Amino acid sequence: MTSKQPSLLALLRKRLRRKWAGKNAARNTSVSKQTNRMEQPAPDQSRGLQQPKRPKRARRRFGRIALWFAGIMAVACGIAAFAAAQWVRSLDISKLENPLPEPTLIYDRNGKPASQLSSSRIVPVSLDQIPLDLRNAVIAVEDRRFYEHSGIDLWSTARALVRDVMSGEMKEGGSTLTQQLAKNLFLQSDKTLSRKLKEAGYALKINTVYSKDEILELYLNSIYFGEGRWGVEGAAQEYFAKPVQELSLAESALLAGLPKAPTAYSPAKNMQKALDRRNLVLSLMKEQNFITEAAYEQAVAQPIVLKQHNEESLKGKYPSYVDYVIQEAADLYGFTEEQVLTTGLRIYTDLDPQVQEAAQDVYASDALFPESKPDQLIQSGVVIMDHKTGGIRALVGARGPQVYRGFNHATQLKRQPGSSFKPLAVYGPALEQGYTPSSPLYDGDLDIAGYRPKDWDGQTRGQVTMREAIMRSWNIPAVWLLNEIGIDAGMDFARRAGIALGPADRSLSIALGGLSEGVSPLQMAQAFGAIANLGVRQQAHAIVKVTTKEGYPLVEAQAQPAAVTKPATAYTLTLLLQDAVKSGTGQAAALGRPTAGKTGTTQLPDTKEFADIGANGIKDAWFVGFTPELTAAIWLGYDQTDKNHYLMTGGAVPAALFKEIMSRALRDVPVTPFTVPADYVPEPDPQSTWLQSVQEKLGIGKQETPSKPGPKGKENDPGKGKGKGKPKEH
Repeated sequence: MTSKQPSLLALLRKRLRRKWAGKNAARNTSVSKQTNRMEQPAPDQSRGLQQPKRPKRARRRFGRIALWFAGIMAVACGIAAFAAAQWVRSLDISKLENPLPEPTLIYDRNGKPASQLSSSRIVPVSLDQIPLDLRNAVIAVEDRRFYEHSGIDLWSTARALVRDVMSGEMKEGGSTLTQQLAKNLFLQSDKTLSRKLKEAGYALKINTVYSKDEILELYLNSIYFGEGRWGVEGAAQEYFAKPVQELSLAESALLAGLPKAPTAYSPAKNMQKALDRRNLVLSLMKEQNFITEAAYEQAVAQPIVLKQHNEESLKGKYPSYVDYVIQEAADLYGFTEEQVLTTGLRIYTDLDPQVQEAAQDVYASDALFPESKPDQLIQSGVVIMDHKTGGIRALVGARGPQVYRGFNHATQLKRQPGSSFKPLAVYGPALEQGYTPSSPLYDGDLDIAGYRPKDWDGQTRGQVTMREAIMRSWNIPAVWLLNEIGIDAGMDFARRAGIALGPADRSLSIALGGLSEGVSPLQMAQAFGAIANLGVRQQAHAIVKVTTKEGYPLVEAQAQPAAVTKPATAYTLTLLLQDAVKSGTGQAAALGRPTAGKTGTTQLPDTKEFADIGANGIKDAWFVGFTPELTAAIWLGYDQTDKNHYLMTGGAVPAALFKEIMSRALRDVPVTPFTVPADYVPEPDPQSTWLQSVQEKLGIGKQETPSKPGPKGKENDPGKGKGKGKPKEH
């Protein structure tokens, strides 16, 4: 028999059945496994939950993404590093070849250069001329890893960054010596991230071009040490009158501590702070093994002896004014002394050369001042301002040699103003309460809770008018009147005029200028300027604006007018003060043009030391006055008053100085009268018999005779005069 061959169609069907059978078996197996897993008991909770494994495909995808991200970051960092390197290479540090600060120019009110703060005081020395102790001291306190880092200290920078983030503002420096060098020579001192990045870039560039010793030498020759001195040689000469090579360990440590805050740590201004800072530097040197324990103990015990600061005067035409400009730039606008002196600023001021030179010429003439004792010069200070704007036109802070940043008697002095304070504490507020120039005031024996003021001539008149009391500067009427209107009223008026008074000043003695702290000529000029300006006080200022050397504006003064009293009250007070100059104690100030003002005198303290001198000894003499154009305040006295050093004349001398200065300052200015305000009503002439008869018929205009107050008067806090001088007018 022949076997039957299967057909092609049968073979295909057979293969398809096998294929489907295989797929079903696989499917059944998978379902069985899943069922088995579902039937298995839950794992023991105490062994923890088992996390399902990430599918391999997802893990591979995540890995690829991470790899791509890392690659992109690497490329970005590489590009940034390349760009940063190129930027650092492009930085110009050629200024290091001649690292002198840019001079700052000061302009007068006409826009003309008036003075220049020069950088010529740098005296460079080589590193081998600088004592090792001084080099080590600077490294110990400013940059302990100086020889280890590449221009920036990452650890210090990171620490500063963390503190800045925590505080929310740029406070910490974290700067190396190299960064400080870069900042001082190439950058402004603003605390911004942009400036810090530039500082780091310059530091890296400097570090690649110069060796560490060269960088240290550049730093020590260009850093600011205060008192107008840059570099260690200049600082050594300024503070110790010796070359830098001769500095001791203690002196080196003191200088090393100055760059952080040259003014605050200056031994010429605050010896205790300077010593504390020096001892900190010595402690850091010991900690870093630069000195031994024995050397540390010996240096800490060594006193600091400074040279006399009157050997070199500040060069320039207007030293006192320039000194105050530096001070005002710091006080009002936050500039450091170093910034003012080294960054090439352009400072525009209200300085009037004619007025300033008039004041300086008078102060240079010894014949216009009382004769001084051989060992101490009678000192003085004057401020002249435009009361309409507050601009200071002239300022002289001392007689004799003008020492850089020396004591300024025009702005820093705090002395009792004597009777020159009466218009502010007594007569101004009395006019506000309805008193008039012809109001009768009590002038007899006065005892208010033990306070017994006396008139300078030892006499009493029973009753005087306000005009007479001001003209003759009698004390009893002033104290009586303050007691009548209230001490608080007097203090309030003085405060409105710009005089800072505290609780310790709340006494009747302020009627005679007995203040707890005293005042400066600048404060008195500003206060009287409010009277001259019809009751509006303008903030006294020297600086009008500050720009960079390219002309970019940095700051500009803003007018800050403050109402002190009504125009009519201020004008009435002006008329009273005119009478004091025409016919009263201020006659020496008469100019032949409208002039108002008040003298002031304080006697020596009432102590055993001055018992033999009596009423003839004067501690402070004042005159504060004004014309329609300018207001001036002048003080005269000794810096150190004792039984051998005191004045013999009172307010007449500063009044005469006022006349000399103002007559020169105003010689080309036309004579004009004081402006009469719209709200001023002239006081009726009390001598008019016709007016008196009308007033009598109408029952008005009668003034009661002032009565002597009781034992305590209206005020229960009479005071005994808290100043160091006893106010009394001559």
